[in-house]
Amino acid sequence: MKRLLMFSLALALAAIPASAQTTVKGRPALVLEGKAAQLTVDLGGGSIADFHLRDHGINPLQWDSKSFDPALSDTAPRSMGHFLCLDRWGPASEAEIKNGMGWHGEATRVHWEVVNGPEKKAGFIRAEMEAVLPMAGLSVKRTIRLADDRALFAVSESVTNNNKLGRLYNMVQHPTIGPPFLDEQTLVDANGRKGFMQSSPLPNPEEPAVFWPQALNRDGRTVDLRRLSGDHDPNVVSYVIDEEYGWTTASSPTQGLLIGYIWKSADYPWFDAWRYAAEGKPFARGLEFGTTGLHQPFPILIKKGRIFDRAIYEYLDAGETATRSYANFLFEIPPDYQGVVSLSYADGRITLRERDAGPERDVVMEVGELFSRP
Repeated sequence: MKRLLMFSLALALAAIPASAQTTVKGRPALVLEGKAAQLTVDLGGGSIADFHLRDHGINPLQWDSKSFDPALSDTAPRSMGHFLCLDRWGPASEAEIKNGMGWHGEATRVHWEVVNGPEKKAGFIRAEMEAVLPMAGLSVKRTIRLADDRALFAVSESVTNNNKLGRLYNMVQHPTIGPPFLDEQTLVDANGRKGFMQSSPLPNPEEPAVFWPQALNRDGRTVDLRRLSGDHDPNVVSYVIDEEYGWTTASSPTQGLLIGYIWKSADYPWFDAWRYAAEGKPFARGLEFGTTGLHQPFPILIKKGRIFDRAIYEYLDAGETATRSYANFLFEIPPDYQGVVSLSYADGRITLRERDAGPERDVVMEVGELFSRP
C-alpha cells in the first residue's frame, strides 16, 4: 500500500506544470521552465518573446514591434521576438487594407489561448495553445515542447481553413534578434543557396540572382549578409533551401552565445534575411523561414507564380489542415568563435561545424526526434 501511494505521488508530481499561465511585464504569458533554459510565449499575439539559458540571462530574441510603432497600447496584441506570419508574409492589398488587414496577417493581432499544459513528461515540458484568425477564416494550433535538461524546444503548428471555400495563404516564421545579443560582431549563417533582393523591381525581382551569403545593394556592390553594421542595404533578401533540412544560426562572440533553428525544407523551402540598422548601429535581424520568398500581396504572388521553380504561396482546401514544424536551440560559444559552416542532423543529434575549424571545435546536442507529429 505504501509503495502504491509513493508511486501515485510521483505521477502527480510529474504532471505538475513547470509554470502555468502568468503575467510578464503586465501581459498574459505562458512560461516554461526547464533545468537548462526558460521559454516565454506572449499570449497577446503568440510570439516567443524570450528564450534564454538559466545560467546565461541574455535573450537573443530581444525585439518588440512597439519600437517601430510607439502608439501601440502596452497591452495590445503585437509581434515580439519570434512571431508567426499568417495568413501572409508582407503587405495586404489596398482593398484588404481598407478592410483592416495589416502586414504579416492576423496571428500577432489576436489573443492566443493555452488549451493544455504545461505538463512535464518524458524529459520535456509540453504545452498547447491556439488562436483564431477571423478575417482570414483560419485557426492555428501550436504544440511546444521544451527539453528539461537541454536548451532546446520544438514546435509543431497546424493551420486549418475554416472557410467553406478553399483559399491561398502563406506561413512564415519570423525569429528576430536584437541588441545586446546583436552587434557588429554577430555572425548569421544559413544553408540558403540561390536568392534575390526584395528591392529588385517587379515583375522579375530574381534577376540578377545572388548566392548566400552574398547579395547586392542598390549601387550594385556586393554585400556579405553574415554581418550587419550601420547600413542595412539590402534590407530583405530571400534564398531557396536545397537540402532536406533548412537551418540558420546567429552567433554572438561578444555574448558567448549562439541561437539556431532547424526545419524540414519540405515545410519551409525559403530562408528570408531581414536586416535593420538604426542610428548607425545594428538594431534587428530577421532569421526568417517560410512558404514564400516574395514579400508582396497575393494578387502579385498569383501573377508571378513561381521563383527559381519554387512555389511562393500555398493552398488550403475547405476544412483542410496543414502541419509544419521547427526546432530552436542555444549553445554557449567561445569569444573567438567564427560562425557555423555546416549543420547536420542525424541519429537524433545536431552537430554544428565551426567555420575554418576542425572537428575538435564542433558543438553537439542530443535532441532525439524533432519532427514527429504531436
